[in-house]
Amino acid sequence: MSLFSNIFRRLRRHSVARTLTAHDLMVKALEISANNVIIYDISRQYLSKLSGHMLPDEGLSLEDYKKHVHPDDLDTVLTNIRALIAGSQRSVEFDYRWNFDYTGGEPRWGCLHNTSVAEYAEGKEQPVSIISTLVDETKLHEQQQEEEALSERYKQIFEHSIIGLSFYSPDGWLLDANEQMRTICHFDSEVDDAFFSNNNLFDLFPFNEVLDRNNLTEYWGCSQSVIPERNINEYLEIRLHPIHDEAGKLVYLAIATRDVTEERQLYLQQKQNEEQIKKANEAIQVYETELRYMMENCHMQPWRISIERNCVEFYNGLSTIAHSFPLDDLRGIFVNQDDDFVRALEDPYKALDHPLVYVGQVYPVITQSTTELQWVQINSIPEYDEHGKLKGSFGIWRNINDIMHKQEQLKRETERANDSGHQKSVFLANMTHEIRTPLNAIVGFSDLLQTIESPDEKREMIRIIHNNCDMLLRLVNDILELSNVDANAMQIRSEHIDFVTEFSDVCKSLAERIQEPGVEFQSDSPCDTLPVCIDKSRIQQVITNFVTNAVKYTHQGHIRVGYRPEVRQERQGLYVYCEDTGAGIPRDQLGRVFERFVKLNDYIQGTGLGLSICKAIIDKCGGEIGVDSEVGKGSTFWFWIPI
Repeated sequence: MSLFSNIFRRLRRHSVARTLTAHDLMVKALEISANNVIIYDISRQYLSKLSGHMLPDEGLSLEDYKKHVHPDDLDTVLTNIRALIAGSQRSVEFDYRWNFDYTGGEPRWGCLHNTSVAEYAEGKEQPVSIISTLVDETKLHEQQQEEEALSERYKQIFEHSIIGLSFYSPDGWLLDANEQMRTICHFDSEVDDAFFSNNNLFDLFPFNEVLDRNNLTEYWGCSQSVIPERNINEYLEIRLHPIHDEAGKLVYLAIATRDVTEERQLYLQQKQNEEQIKKANEAIQVYETELRYMMENCHMQPWRISIERNCVEFYNGLSTIAHSFPLDDLRGIFVNQDDDFVRALEDPYKALDHPLVYVGQVYPVITQSTTELQWVQINSIPEYDEHGKLKGSFGIWRNINDIMHKQEQLKRETERANDSGHQKSVFLANMTHEIRTPLNAIVGFSDLLQTIESPDEKREMIRIIHNNCDMLLRLVNDILELSNVDANAMQIRSEHIDFVTEFSDVCKSLAERIQEPGVEFQSDSPCDTLPVCIDKSRIQQVITNFVTNAVKYTHQGHIRVGYRPEVRQERQGLYVYCEDTGAGIPRDQLGRVFERFVKLNDYIQGTGLGLSICKAIIDKCGGEIGVDSEVGKGSTFWFWIPI
């Protein structure tokens, strides 16, 4: 504007002769500054263009000029022009809107900044013209409007953000805070808060602990914020961002805050729910594991029939399908095709519409590790859909082979017990005879012994009495031994001995028991010495019983007793046998010879207890006992014990 003022002053001072030169200079200056310059001839009420594009070249009358001024701005324009004409103002500045359209079409409004000065002639007190410089600020005005709109938009975003926002000066004093920040921090009003306005940011928690005034950097934190003065006790997520200008100078501190108290509660609740779900899943897994263990040990499997899918499924636990096959094949796995339930499977809707229990045999379709027929107990209940239509059944399929075998075994044991009771009755009857026989011999020959004078006859009677006493003693010992076995009172007392020496002594004693002239006693001792740790008396008892039985049934040939060291199941042991050439034992009776009260020949003297006692002794020693025999060729009784 100083440039324009100088030009106007020069026009007034110089003569008319130099006006053209001054005018040329002014036009050039205006063209450089891109301004519009018009002159208003007051007497003619006409406006002429000196420079620019605002007026047409021919100019405008005052009335036409008014038509191009925005109606809302016309009073302002006329008021300022009148002030210049009246002389109350030498110059004026004002803004108004101007219609640049001269075609009569839609107005094309522009924004002008007007600077007007009154021009006086020499000797005149009233101005003769008004020279106006008009700057077209349309683009600037539009830019300002856009900036204001943008500023308002940003202000709305700032004010109504769901995140609390506030700005502080570089030295830590509050400048502004949006609605959310005011709510979070419990401001006194919508524009201000005494506490936060009077307390510096660098003195408030947590900034007083984490910020360095001289070296501000980004900060992010999430913690419980407690400010008693503002009644704040919440979990806040806080982010601080320093804002610098183009030169790198700190101009603002921006703080974004979010109340995460509810989120934290939801998170904690979610964690608690997840923990509960985890525990529930673990409990379900434990329950399913226990259920599976119980079912496996009880030989049970859950099973389900789906009529719609034409499928039979067997499960491990409650969820894992272990085996499946078509429903059409179900009937074929049953052995008894005439059973009512099996026949009813031709129509599954009738067969499965009620709870059922079935016990019978099936082919090994489910348990394919064996070819044995399976006894099963089947339980199931019907399943219906939401419309009440039968869709199948669910239940338990139990393998009861063991139960059926146990029942069969129980039946046999019951029969055996009944037979054993009968045998005991026979035993008691025989026992009377067995005891009376040696007693009668002892008493009878003892009475005769007093009347006999011949030494040879006396010796024979004494021998008979001795044999019957020995027989009676063995009988009593067997009965006592049997009572010890029943009372589980039998004891094994091992000791270190040389088995060769003890075996030789036993054989010498046993050889004297053979009275038959056609029977030879033989002993087989392959070792010079054999240190063992066994119960000597018990083993002698077993060998003696073996030989005693052999003597009863052998009338021609030999009776051989022998032993040898033998390893079984990686254990060092002793194998002892008694071989005879007696009558032998039928093959179907071999399994009974070690049972109690069993006598294969009722005419042979004995109680039927000796071999059962032998078996009890060998079992107690942790060994094995058995017999190999063939009718007419003889028998070999043997035992093996660890040494």
